[in-house]
Amino acid sequence: MSAPAPSPLAVVDAEPLPRQEEVLTEAALAFVAELHRRFTPRRDELLARRAERRAEIARTSTLDFLPETAAIRADDSWRVAPAPAALNDRRVEITGPTDRKMTINALNSGAKVWLADFEDASAPTWENVVLGQVNLIDAYTRKIDFTDPRSGKSYALKPADELATVVMRPRGWHLEERHLTFDGRPVPGALVDFGLYFFHNAQRLIDLGKGPYFYLPKTESHLEARLWNDIFVFAQDYVGIPQGTVRATVLIETITAAYEMEEILYELRDHAAGLNAGRWDYLFSIVKNFRDGGAKFVLPDRNAVTMTAPFMRAYTELLVRTCHKRGAHAIGGMAAFIPSRKDAEVNKVAFEKVKADKDREAGDGFDGSWVAHPDLVPIAMASFDAVLGDRPNQKDRLREDVSVAPGDLIAIDSLDAKPTYDGLRNAVQVGVRYIEAWLRGLGAVAIFNLMEDAATAEISRSQIWQWINAGVVFENGEKATPELARKVAAEELAAIRAEIGEEAFAAGKWQQAHDLLLHVSLDADYADFLTLPAYEQLVG
Repeated sequence: MSAPAPSPLAVVDAEPLPRQEEVLTEAALAFVAELHRRFTPRRDELLARRAERRAEIARTSTLDFLPETAAIRADDSWRVAPAPAALNDRRVEITGPTDRKMTINALNSGAKVWLADFEDASAPTWENVVLGQVNLIDAYTRKIDFTDPRSGKSYALKPADELATVVMRPRGWHLEERHLTFDGRPVPGALVDFGLYFFHNAQRLIDLGKGPYFYLPKTESHLEARLWNDIFVFAQDYVGIPQGTVRATVLIETITAAYEMEEILYELRDHAAGLNAGRWDYLFSIVKNFRDGGAKFVLPDRNAVTMTAPFMRAYTELLVRTCHKRGAHAIGGMAAFIPSRKDAEVNKVAFEKVKADKDREAGDGFDGSWVAHPDLVPIAMASFDAVLGDRPNQKDRLREDVSVAPGDLIAIDSLDAKPTYDGLRNAVQVGVRYIEAWLRGLGAVAIFNLMEDAATAEISRSQIWQWINAGVVFENGEKATPELARKVAAEELAAIRAEIGEEAFAAGKWQQAHDLLLHVSLDADYADFLTLPAYEQLVG
């Protein structure tokens, strides 16, 4: 007698959304269910392995390249698959969530690539999860337009040959999707985001001369890359498209992944498109993993940790060398500045910083870089045009001059800068303002002329936690303590109330955001991700 058929996925605790039936079809949900059945057990094992590795780092306060994979690093013969035409020139990439207006603006931005983000730039409300998929389907079928209800301005797509290529970013492995369950258990958000997008769009994208391309976030090891590769192999067979059609770019935004770059490319070699250097999550990962490693691992204010810091330089140069050795694209970090419509001097200074940053990346051998706003596309484009000319990339620049020892990547104490009282205040300010917006369903938030996402809040709360637990004494003589953090947070909450007025303050989630920031910053039991307790408070 055959076993009974497994229960289908159930949509729970979710108000019906307009057009959700176009995304949550029986066939699409059956595909997601099959992904869940086959791959969630391995995902669970890999999350447990993360905890074991973190415990080992706590014990040793060090990391090294893996001895068991030395043969892969030593073998000069292997390369990743050649880039498809649509991903060969990536000199400027714009990032942002998949709301309707952003979808049109990003595709029209003049950037070569749009990172369509279901991860850190998107708060995972059910509406954002489902309607983001609707917006991408509408974009590919050219059924998308948008009229801003406040300004009356209308938005529509440019001709197809002027649009950015989409690289979609699903959620990280640690997040669940509580609105989709299988036998009462939530399905991993990564499988929901990937599964729905791939099922509906893989063939459609091929017909458009492109393909299903992905950014993979929060990867911590080559074994996690292997899991994604196995998912890609299964998914391509499932929908009947050729193996190797999927392409994935991995964000090297964890300190452990920085020691496994070659192995990550090797595991994904038939599907790999490159690696990306993600700044804030990388710093957050350093704090998280070495938080009990003593004074030599204490980071200064986040804005003092530039990409020219010795340990950041080691990381980015190693990334370029690794990618080009294996025929992959090396993609640089984010220019997060948001131009001011009111202050030309602020713009002038910021544009100069953006240009210097992109000039450095292009000069170091990167093949492209990220921006957060369409106004920055021409600045970044000019930096890469000056180096690349008519060439699509500079993968032929092997950077064999680069030599990085294991200790170079964690030489935090090579920085002269120290934590400051203003740094503490800024971490509280940005943390509260970002979390408040996230709890209202906004994942990409302009704060103090910078586009911030969840990685921002992670580094903010991690630095508060680290400075307190390390007993940092600021330049004004005050010691980082829970009491000081509470005092600063109370002052900032009062300042926000005075700034926006009682009515707007009451209508927002300011007290809730204040309380959540303090909870994850002061709790002795450091939460692996801020978004885990925050998701429990997210409505929708």
